[in-house]
Amino acid sequence: MSANKLICQMKPYIQPFEKILAVKELEALSGSPAKLNGDGSTMPIFSVTTNQQPEFLSKRLTYWEKVYDTNPLSTGHYTKQVRREATAEISKNGISIEQIDKLVPFRSEVPTPNRRSLRYGSHGIHEYRGKFFPQLVRSLLNMSGAGLDSIVLDPMCGSGTTPVEASLLGCRAIGIDFNPLSVQMSRVKCGILRAAPEVLLQAYQDLVAKISSAKDDSTASQFWFNHLSKTDQTYLRRWFAPEILHTLDVIMKSIQEIALPECQALFLISLSNILRAVSWQKTDDLRVRKAAETQQIPDVKQEFIKEITRTTKTLLAFLYENRGSALGETEIIQGDARETDQLLAGITGQVDVIITSPPYATALPYLDTDRLSLCYLNLLPHNTHRQSDYGMIGNREINKSHKTAYWEEYLSRRGELPDEICAVIDEIKSRNDAANPGFRRQNLPSLLSCYFFDMLRVFNNFRVLLRENAPAYIVVGNNHTIAGGKRIEIETDFFLRKLGEAAGLELEEMIPMEMLVSRDIFKKNAGSKESILCFRNPVISPNSL
Repeated sequence: MSANKLICQMKPYIQPFEKILAVKELEALSGSPAKLNGDGSTMPIFSVTTNQQPEFLSKRLTYWEKVYDTNPLSTGHYTKQVRREATAEISKNGISIEQIDKLVPFRSEVPTPNRRSLRYGSHGIHEYRGKFFPQLVRSLLNMSGAGLDSIVLDPMCGSGTTPVEASLLGCRAIGIDFNPLSVQMSRVKCGILRAAPEVLLQAYQDLVAKISSAKDDSTASQFWFNHLSKTDQTYLRRWFAPEILHTLDVIMKSIQEIALPECQALFLISLSNILRAVSWQKTDDLRVRKAAETQQIPDVKQEFIKEITRTTKTLLAFLYENRGSALGETEIIQGDARETDQLLAGITGQVDVIITSPPYATALPYLDTDRLSLCYLNLLPHNTHRQSDYGMIGNREINKSHKTAYWEEYLSRRGELPDEICAVIDEIKSRNDAANPGFRRQNLPSLLSCYFFDMLRVFNNFRVLLRENAPAYIVVGNNHTIAGGKRIEIETDFFLRKLGEAAGLELEEMIPMEMLVSRDIFKKNAGSKESILCFRNPVISPNSL
């Protein structure tokens, strides 16, 4: 087979670290060094000499807009990624939902986005406080060499970004998460990709008609609310006006009458996404804190119809464009990342790539953020919420007995942790003991020790599950604390690097990233730095056995 010289045009608006990833994925897919044409001062254009056809690169590349062959008459191939991202703009141009199929699939020209697009397809279904974004996952999959039927694992899958992108690439995707709402989100985002757009459109139209015609009878029996436990009913009455609970019940009843399971699940998770806005919860607070009760009652039906209209339009455009593309199998499991060796015992040594973004050390109240949805959707009873919170990796919740137990474990096992981690835990403990700060800062040394022991266990499971020479990509950010008046950086990326190496993984590269805030309501909680840790599971030498 003769080699082809192909010209690849990079997206013009991507970040510096994404340009690094762009070249890496191009070289991995083409099997050839990429050469910059010109000085790259205007639009970065690279050439590669490869045995691959332009259609293959245009189907796979992430951070690239077009692929050309050397034929001077060639108009080039838009990348499938650009075509998918362009579908997200369809829902914003004022066109009716029934007319979307007139615009997609795109024909000769594609309305290429001129800025970052993170919410194409099912990625924008529900707000989520994570900073993981789909282009990063897809580029890492390309760099890993993943292909059809490769096993891709995310043991802390959050809202499902990795499983969605792995499925779109034709891989077998496995996601695991401790949070029941995250599991539900991930299942919905993967499952709805298999729906026929015509069926989704009909389900949407039926649901809007049912809700619009339903009478708001405040004396009617609440079929959904009444089947919740008395404890959950009491809790929810503290957060929702009675009129809101009645209207939510009308919506829930209408959703339950939708026949197709994928569409029903989509509409349920869409309802979850408006619960914060129609409750008394402060809208910009990660914790469930109560705002002042007001006489103004939001129009819940209008909020919900607006939400499912936005979501359905975005999905329809994507499904029309993506029709005919093969999807890989997905499996989303509710479970603990510390127990993946047991949960996935049947594929020990068979995972082709791990891509995950673990929690930052004690950075976010993960379950607390979603408490209203977990309770109202009957995913996690309110009276079990606190105990579940204690079990989350990276959680900030702790009681006195946990604090004592964690610290005693640290003192007895500290030799298992890298010296750099022990040094920062010890400094925080020493300074806090001298300063006598508030309880949250007093708890931090114990919480940090628990977090790092948990992550060591996770990394040990990576060694068990990955095949030899398979990569693992960890995307994580840093935070800080004040101890005894001194700001101390908690360099989670560096510490996880040391933990991975302690578990026997080999670090190939550590790529710094600019922070990309993709969820406005969580903007004030963003950290200052993230990194991609690129590990590889080493080949076991016969001499070492």
